[in-house]
Amino acid sequence: GGPAPACVLGIDLGTTSVKAALLVGTERGMVVAETCSRETQAHTSSLEAGPQGMEQNVRRIIRALNECLAALPQQQLQRVSHIGISGQMHGIVFWKKDKGCKWTECDTGPAFEPEEISHLVTWQDGRCSPTFLSSLPLPQSHISLATGFGCATIYWYLKKSPDFLKSYDAAGTIHDYVVAMLCDLKKPLMSIQNAASWGYFNSRNKSWNTDILKNSGFPVHLLPEVADPGSIAGTTICAWHGIPKGAKVGIALGDFQCSVYSCLTERTDAVLNISTSAQLTISMPPGFQPPETPDPSSALTYFPYFSDDYLAVAASLNGGNVLATFVDMVARWTEELG
Repeated sequence: GGPAPACVLGIDLGTTSVKAALLVGTERGMVVAETCSRETQAHTSSLEAGPQGMEQNVRRIIRALNECLAALPQQQLQRVSHIGISGQMHGIVFWKKDKGCKWTECDTGPAFEPEEISHLVTWQDGRCSPTFLSSLPLPQSHISLATGFGCATIYWYLKKSPDFLKSYDAAGTIHDYVVAMLCDLKKPLMSIQNAASWGYFNSRNKSWNTDILKNSGFPVHLLPEVADPGSIAGTTICAWHGIPKGAKVGIALGDFQCSVYSCLTERTDAVLNISTSAQLTISMPPGFQPPETPDPSSALTYFPYFSDDYLAVAASLNGGNVLATFVDMVARWTEELG
């Protein structure tokens, strides 16, 4: 007959869908009480980048998020004390600090809608050609720079469309954006996991390559503050979909690290993760530090994990995306064959 146990809300903003899960504390520990998933259908064409561009409409992503939360039971949402958010890494979205969103009243309580915001340029974006990437300054990082990385995309806008960047004064991954809106952060906050995925980030000293970037005219004011994964970014400024005002919001995490965290129980285990793309990973021994510079010929990359640990990752870049293309092709064949 005591008070109902507190709930934790988990959210993942993926490449094709938004997922939400409500966890409730029981004697056996945290148990998943409810889940919801919505396709975002957010892919949109990029006028500037052409066929190489891969962009998503942020309004559609947030609409899918709002639909997910509206489908979860209100009584349990009212007991949420903590919110954890993960999402697709590498990508970047730009917004205006004081006009990132507007809060409106909907059936399930206050919710925010994106306001002065760009499209999300996703990790699948191909606008930065190898020639373009080789013209950029060499990062001081153990991760090779690739097209679709946040900092590479900023460089692209700097060279091809500098006026675009003048319209915005904040940037982050899509999940950093959601955290910033929920907590009304004056400057976006980013976890080391997401920062490393943008390039030009030294995960040994946990800082951006500010000097290298400044010397090449890069708009460093767009880079978020960085903190450790697992830390609290702030608290909700509104009763979001009935979740109490003042609920603690964790700093946004990398979807890959979270998918590994959910099933890597022993340090000796390996995890095969298949989503839009696929990765095989093992955790490195405690105290491991990645090399100072990347080895372009190596099939392995090292991703920052939790508690200063690293994951060794072999990525195949093909997973559900290849399956989706195959299904699409078969569907077209059957149509053409009548």
